[in-house]
Amino acid sequence: MERPNPTEEIRTNRELSLIRKIEIALKLSLPIILAQITVIAMQYIDAAMVGRLGAQASASVGLVSSSIWLIEDVSLAPVFGYSVLISHRAGANDGAGSRNIFRQGIKVSLMVACAAAVLGSVLAFPLPRLLGAEQEIRRDATIYFLIISSTLPLNNLGFYAMKSLQAIGDTRTPGLLSIARCALNIVFNAFLIYGEFTVLGLELRGAGLGVAGAALGTVLSNALVGIVLLLIGAIREPFLRILRNEHAPIRLDVFKQALKIAIPMAMESIALNGAQVASTRIVAPLGTVSIAANSFAVTAEALCYMPGYGLEGAAMTLVGQSIGAENKPMAKSFAWISTFMGMIIMGLTGIIMYFACPLVLGFLTPVEEVRILAASVLRIELLVEPLFGASIVAAGALRGAGDTLVPGIMTMVSIWGVRITMMLILVGRMGLTGAWIAMACELAFRGAIFLIRLARGKWLEIKV
Repeated sequence: MERPNPTEEIRTNRELSLIRKIEIALKLSLPIILAQITVIAMQYIDAAMVGRLGAQASASVGLVSSSIWLIEDVSLAPVFGYSVLISHRAGANDGAGSRNIFRQGIKVSLMVACAAAVLGSVLAFPLPRLLGAEQEIRRDATIYFLIISSTLPLNNLGFYAMKSLQAIGDTRTPGLLSIARCALNIVFNAFLIYGEFTVLGLELRGAGLGVAGAALGTVLSNALVGIVLLLIGAIREPFLRILRNEHAPIRLDVFKQALKIAIPMAMESIALNGAQVASTRIVAPLGTVSIAANSFAVTAEALCYMPGYGLEGAAMTLVGQSIGAENKPMAKSFAWISTFMGMIIMGLTGIIMYFACPLVLGFLTPVEEVRILAASVLRIELLVEPLFGASIVAAGALRGAGDTLVPGIMTMVSIWGVRITMMLILVGRMGLTGAWIAMACELAFRGAIFLIRLARGKWLEIKV
């Protein structure tokens, strides 16, 4: 059966009804949401499996999680830059241009990822001490961070292949392969984390690597699926296929275009994840229970914003291809449709999680003190999920148009001016609860300013 591609109608540049636009947005976003579900499932699985090792193991992973997100997101900036350009070329029905940009992006993404891997490997050893961690969790935190950061080139190649496939309208393939990645992660984790475990009544022996096994399980599952995604794009897809008679040296003009998109996104990632690192540093002196509760609350909340990131990917593709097709009204329409859908869906998931979080946290950790604290702080942030959704999906729509500089500045001002400032004031008085009140206020503020940016419409005039 022929694989449906919902963005083909955009390339014809014909007018579409509101209902059809909603159908296209849903068709494109649902596989990305499926992929997000498996990503979150992997986080839950890792957290639950590590959680069975005790609070110290969970705290060691939670301590460096925000630092891992920081180095990963900065190294992934070229991926977003080149994938946006691919969506524009696909929207213009320029197969040769799309293929050329795809090959250039592979080279640039690899170079940046290798540099980030070297930097991460160096930082792994002093990082836990710099974050103010207690002595008993420093060794595992260093090992976990070292394994993840040193293998960034493998991770980034797979992520680039996924974003490139999404950029040309194929969201189903990455979504289905994400299920395989989740299954592989469970298998690898079981054999690598524990020395002994039971499956269907059978007593099995594993490597017993503990926290290091969790990192290796994640790396191996990401790498295997990433290689398959890269091969699918390079062999099967007309807009990405690598052909022998087509050469793609890194061109300065294309590189500059990608940088124009990528650098503000890297700055935004540094601001966002740097603030997460700063938040961890503020929370760390509260002790192991607070670090673990904070980590589990963040993991549990991921189920709520997973639909938002699915719609973000759809918005980025739909707006990008509409811009490539030189149809600004359609780009604006898809931006608002996706954003409103994100707000509604995340509002509903927030309501569900508000009542279900004790059950979810019970799955993640057997430590009652950690569960109770995590549930109490998580419920604070769930109240602003619709505005959180607005900030996520609107950001994707703006990126699809190449508008990354102003949104990046907005994010920096929001997270450092509101979140970190409030945390410094509230954590000393209210503990971890103060940290999550600060986060909730910041997310509400950020969602509001992104809606204002979308409404003003200046992003439609960005030249890429």
